[in-house]
Amino acid sequence: MKTYKPQAISSSEITPQSLFHARRKFMQMAGGASLAAIWPQSLWAADKLFDVKKSAYSVAEELTPLNDVARYNNFYEFGTSKDEPAINAGTLKTRPWTVTVEGEVKKPKVFDIDELLKMAPVEERVYRLRCVEAWSMVVPWLGYSLAELIKRVEPTGNAKFVEFVSQHDPEQMPGQKTSVLEWPYREGLRMDEAMHPLTLLTLGLYGEVLPNQNGAPIRIVTPWKYGFKSAKSIVKILFVDKQPVTSWMKAGPSEYGFYANVNPEVDHPRWSQAKERRIGEFLKRKTLMFNGYAETVASLYAGMDLKQNY
Repeated sequence: MKTYKPQAISSSEITPQSLFHARRKFMQMAGGASLAAIWPQSLWAADKLFDVKKSAYSVAEELTPLNDVARYNNFYEFGTSKDEPAINAGTLKTRPWTVTVEGEVKKPKVFDIDELLKMAPVEERVYRLRCVEAWSMVVPWLGYSLAELIKRVEPTGNAKFVEFVSQHDPEQMPGQKTSVLEWPYREGLRMDEAMHPLTLLTLGLYGEVLPNQNGAPIRIVTPWKYGFKSAKSIVKILFVDKQPVTSWMKAGPSEYGFYANVNPEVDHPRWSQAKERRIGEFLKRKTLMFNGYAETVASLYAGMDLKQNY
């Protein structure tokens, strides 16, 4: 595996903490009822994550403003429109919360969310997020490598894949009352993908715990893959010997494959993936192979036909 060579993060590209909090406070005071309808209370009452370390696993690019990160989302459990998760996710209760880890492991366990918060040093990692619909963001995620959790449960030799299962509660997640997908949401990674240091067990963004609409209280971020691979509001992690059938594979097998690596050379059946629009920008930019992470992840797919294994 190639060694990742990160770029230094310029201090000018990180939103100052004082400005971030001042802007939030101003919007809270000025918006009144209209903002309350748009933003779930959890965003305003977010808990700060302390002792966060800057990570070498970061890109030196301008951050997408928090307002856009929190208001423009794909999270079908709360609606199919980009603005609906921010409007509807206030119903989600993230305490108490547990994550069950089982399957082909020697040490299955039920983890409390607070235990996961303290499992390893939390880092800020500035990652690109690329959506299959050809929009992208740059987000300062908070978390640590999923490998930290995997090592603690000791997978057996039969564990070839990791499957993630999201929360299923239609009363809290009104989008689950529709049949747009088969619930609960399921995603998966090959074991070497899950163990890659870039794969982030994600607990927050912009210095604080995850807002509900961004996958609270725990999600996965795999920055070289399209966004739908990043399972949100996870309640179960399964180690299995066969490739799992994920939610989008089941919903549209001709459009959504298991790997979902960002590849500008393989078009979605209904649109091109060659370019993308960064949120907040007018002009499109060229899509990078593996979302710009080819140097460190391309070796995972050596010898594979990436047009067949999409």
